[in-house]
Amino acid sequence: MTKQEEIAKLKVEKDAVILAHYYVEPEVQEVADYIGDSFYLSKLAQGLTNSTIVFCGVNFMGESGKLLSPAKKVLMPDLHADCPMAHMVRKEDVERYRQEYPDLAVVCYINSTAEIKTWSDVCVTSANAVKVVRELSSHDILFIPDQNLGQYVAQQVPEKNVMVVDGYCPIHNAISAHELHELKQAHPQAQLLVHPECPQAVREMADFVGSTSGIIKYATENAGQEFIIATEIGVSYELQKKNPDKMFYFPKTTPICPDMKTITLDKIIHVLKTGENQANLSAETAAGAKLPLERMLELSK
Repeated sequence: MTKQEEIAKLKVEKDAVILAHYYVEPEVQEVADYIGDSFYLSKLAQGLTNSTIVFCGVNFMGESGKLLSPAKKVLMPDLHADCPMAHMVRKEDVERYRQEYPDLAVVCYINSTAEIKTWSDVCVTSANAVKVVRELSSHDILFIPDQNLGQYVAQQVPEKNVMVVDGYCPIHNAISAHELHELKQAHPQAQLLVHPECPQAVREMADFVGSTSGIIKYATENAGQEFIIATEIGVSYELQKKNPDKMFYFPKTTPICPDMKTITLDKIIHVLKTGENQANLSAETAAGAKLPLERMLELSK
């Protein structure tokens, strides 16, 4: 029996569904029932009847899945798969801003721990951050933890006072404007598609700035045949699958998230067999973190 066949058998036995982020290895995406970004997958899981969710991604994704589907068993193939940015803000910094700006709304990127969400007023994704911030009644906004996405929002919503902390995605933040310039010279017909977690110098070069799912949608619907992609290399699987005749180029220094790449077929088999690595949250943390998620759903309608 192949690993893929064993996973298919175990899914039936355990009443399980496999959700995979775009950044995990292609062989993991191939066995997934659904592929997407973190919030899409968590929201999707709410409507599925399966009692067990195997979340192929990093820890905060499992937490989000558990927040939105508390009655389901959420399994993480690798509990050590973490997101450095998800931790890059301190509670004392948030409290200091709250004291200084009585009108403050704390806007938390969904790529954060459940605890950090409890310090916040509303969550956002990279796809809906601009819309949600625009809808808020507060003039003063503290965007946590990603400074690059926060700065992008500030540019798009200049009527608000958007402040940021020092957090960043190490993978997107390291994407080089110089390397992208070289790629544009080598492929002058190619459009540059950039994730908003990239630095401003990279975003300013872009033909399109958007979330991972937004990049895939743009490349699929656009008449262009060549695209330079400024996000994690794992997205190439879905891009090629949807667009087999198009060309996609990535920076010379390949953007690889090492945490996402720790998810393997063997680890999926292990958690399906044993039920280990469950995502669990205290009742207090779950209640506090769910409120900003629910507010996001309300404001992004």
